[in-house]
Amino acid sequence: MNDNTAAIEQIKLKFAGKCPKAYVRSFGCQQSVSDGEKIKGLLGLMGCSFTEDENEADMIILNTCAVRENAEDRVFGIVGSMKKLKELKPSLIIGIAGCMTAQSHVAEKIKKSYPQVDFVMGTSAISSLPHLLLECLNGAKFSADISEYDDFSAVVPQIRDSSFKASVPVMFGCNNFCTYCIVPYVRGRERSRQPQDIINEVRGLVRDGYKEIMLLGQNVNSYGKDLENGMTFPQLLRELDKIEGDFWIRFMSSHPKDATKKLADAIFDCTKVAKHLHLPVQSGSNDVLRRMNRRYTVEKYMETVDYIRQRDPDFSLTTDLIVGFPDEKDEDFEATLDIIRRVKYDNIYSFIYSKRTGTKAAEMDDPITDEEKGMRMRRLLEVQREISSEHYKRFIGRTMRVLADGKAKKREGWLTGKSSEFIIVEFEGDSSLIGQFVDVEITDAMNWAVSGVIRK
Repeated sequence: MNDNTAAIEQIKLKFAGKCPKAYVRSFGCQQSVSDGEKIKGLLGLMGCSFTEDENEADMIILNTCAVRENAEDRVFGIVGSMKKLKELKPSLIIGIAGCMTAQSHVAEKIKKSYPQVDFVMGTSAISSLPHLLLECLNGAKFSADISEYDDFSAVVPQIRDSSFKASVPVMFGCNNFCTYCIVPYVRGRERSRQPQDIINEVRGLVRDGYKEIMLLGQNVNSYGKDLENGMTFPQLLRELDKIEGDFWIRFMSSHPKDATKKLADAIFDCTKVAKHLHLPVQSGSNDVLRRMNRRYTVEKYMETVDYIRQRDPDFSLTTDLIVGFPDEKDEDFEATLDIIRRVKYDNIYSFIYSKRTGTKAAEMDDPITDEEKGMRMRRLLEVQREISSEHYKRFIGRTMRVLADGKAKKREGWLTGKSSEFIIVEFEGDSSLIGQFVDVEITDAMNWAVSGVIRK
């Protein structure tokens, strides 16, 4: 962990009592959002305020995503457009952080081709932000830190985007090397936080009134394998469940190869762990799964699903699916449709495969046309809509506990939230209920949500 005290004090002196405005924008996954909250936390210690308008900012930090190449291209486009902002305000400080800059060739490209950028910072170098900024304020033309640290920035303060939902990373990095994924190359190998640090952080959040705690990791099921005390993720869930308070525990992502019966048992046994599991299958074809290097079979995946269904036939499952993986044949795609029908997911998050330079899949032959990929995607969504339309009807007549998190988009005077099962629930209610748990009796079901009335 970098010692930031001296650097922060020097930065405050350079600001000379002023309160510079910072614009921080995070792209990508919830881990990236959590990192962005830590960036804001450090800026707050330096005396910065925050703005949602880049045009009035004294400092701009883009916290980037590298999962897809078009995400990188989008960021490069935004960075390019900031050249004019720098010309209008030469004192403007521009920094690029996150997964993109964890790639040394990207950091070098930014240094050579985007002179408006003052610094770059890797995913595990957040705690070096004060030192990078101080270098900029002292006249450095370009500063960079893309090193891989082991401190995970665990003690960096956060300015959270929500007052009632919080993300808590439990581990960082990934050892799986799925052939389509860049994450192991930009976030490093798996490193678990100490369980007591996690427990203390969650206890503090609950004490501060947070109602939903999302545990984060590229593969939370691998949690603890690198720790001397050997605590497993199911054991961690059980320890967190002992914390007093009225709150939910969620987690993501969960790799099927490590999704054990002990994990399912912990979900069912713990009163505060939400009754939902996101279990990314990616494909229903063993051949495709092998080429993805997912290290499980459809049969192994279904063993996990069957065990869960035996304990609760209505248990909520969601998944991720990739359509059009290189050389995905018609029978492979049909197998994916088959697993959707067998599992009856409440929701799916589906993506058309796109090549990611730097991954093994990018070197594979990809004879499937974009038109064919699009047709498969449309068919997959149609199948899922049919399943959801029927499957959501099981909630009609039930009372679901819901965490209200905002106003409904299309119905005036209505609120929206999610149930323990991670089902979207809409209901009529006052905005003062946002951030609170409410009991909603379900009266109607759509293919994407359910709706009902608050039970008094």
